[in-house]
Amino acid sequence: MKKKKNSILPLFLTVFIDLLGLGIVIPILPMVLLDPSTGILPMDMSFSTRSIIYGFLIAAYPIAQFFSAPILGALADEKGRKKILTLSLIGTLVGYLLFGLGILQKNVYLLFLGRILDGFTGGNISIAQSSIADISTEKTKAKNFGLIGMAFGLGFVIGPYMGGKLSDPSIVSWFNYDTPFWFAAILTFLNIISVIFKFKETLITSRKANISFTIGAKNIKKAFSIPNLKSVFLTVFFLTIGFNFFTQFFQVFLIGKFSFNQSQVGNLFAYMGIWIAFAQGGFQRPLSKKYRPSQILNYSAILLAIVLPMLLLPTKSIWIYAIIPFIAIFQGLTQPNGTAIVSNQSDASTQGEILGVNQSVQSLAQAIPPIIAGFVTSIDLRLPIILGSVSILIGWLIFKVLYKEKPLPTNTESNLDYIND
Repeated sequence: MKKKKNSILPLFLTVFIDLLGLGIVIPILPMVLLDPSTGILPMDMSFSTRSIIYGFLIAAYPIAQFFSAPILGALADEKGRKKILTLSLIGTLVGYLLFGLGILQKNVYLLFLGRILDGFTGGNISIAQSSIADISTEKTKAKNFGLIGMAFGLGFVIGPYMGGKLSDPSIVSWFNYDTPFWFAAILTFLNIISVIFKFKETLITSRKANISFTIGAKNIKKAFSIPNLKSVFLTVFFLTIGFNFFTQFFQVFLIGKFSFNQSQVGNLFAYMGIWIAFAQGGFQRPLSKKYRPSQILNYSAILLAIVLPMLLLPTKSIWIYAIIPFIAIFQGLTQPNGTAIVSNQSDASTQGEILGVNQSVQSLAQAIPPIIAGFVTSIDLRLPIILGSVSILIGWLIFKVLYKEKPLPTNTESNLDYIND
């Protein structure tokens, strides 16, 4: 078990570098399509049409991940976490290279191809979560997920900030919109090396994988039919929809209302990431010692739904910085506890499959907001944030009404003890 506990460090680095790469692109994606000077879309194309295309570009990643995540999760249960995680990271590397090339060649089809490939192989986080579940007890699971969440937050801090700066030619003359993607590719390559040489396999018992491209759709049906998981997955589904309405189109709101550039967007998301890391590293670990994940989620989700619409009130951008910490803290507590609840409802031998199904649920939920937001933004820039708050509120209500906690074994020392529960 000691060797397997040592795998937490490379998992932390995997999530950190992965989210650093994802964070880098946050300030860039809207600029690439919404800024007519890039030449990727026709100069005379309207803002509303650009926002719709931007929405579909954002949705391309989770749609591809929806089909692939349960396959990768099942393969991780059969072939081992290390092999599939390495394969996933290679796909991410190629995806960044294609996207950077698409910007250079002003080819919107390469942009879509890069996002689709990255999404199709993007099982990094769910496999890392499976590995954490392998080496955690029921009592330490939420705490360890919180540690991974802290890596998520730290990557979210540095990534957007670097993305905004690496694409700003006023800082270095040769910086451009494509520069952050080359940097993200380099980081992903280093991540691959780290996994190959530092990560110790955590899978204890392998199981035969069920491989099918329709497994995503089948698992969605399965997710919403399993008695002890139905309410949890419904909760995760609506919470994910809600928060992604915010994260995927908040940049467009900032650009449209406050005329933010990519550097300012990067600064704000980095600021939010600091608070997410603080919540998951500073609040989650001590709270998890006193309260069950369900107890924490019960409060964090409703508070998130209440605070989110407050972003619509300020007339000056400086007040956005006063509201963001509350959103970050409540989301920083909601996400790892939601994952811990899903994991606790399954046994050790199916962690990869169930967390893969969870990733499919989240991928489907991530694909819906940008498509809807791309259309409603042309009506009113505020609508994505309003829809986000409503979705989170629905998720919380489902959790309050339908969720029934599965009894946990006492004095659990290993996930293996939970198999026969």
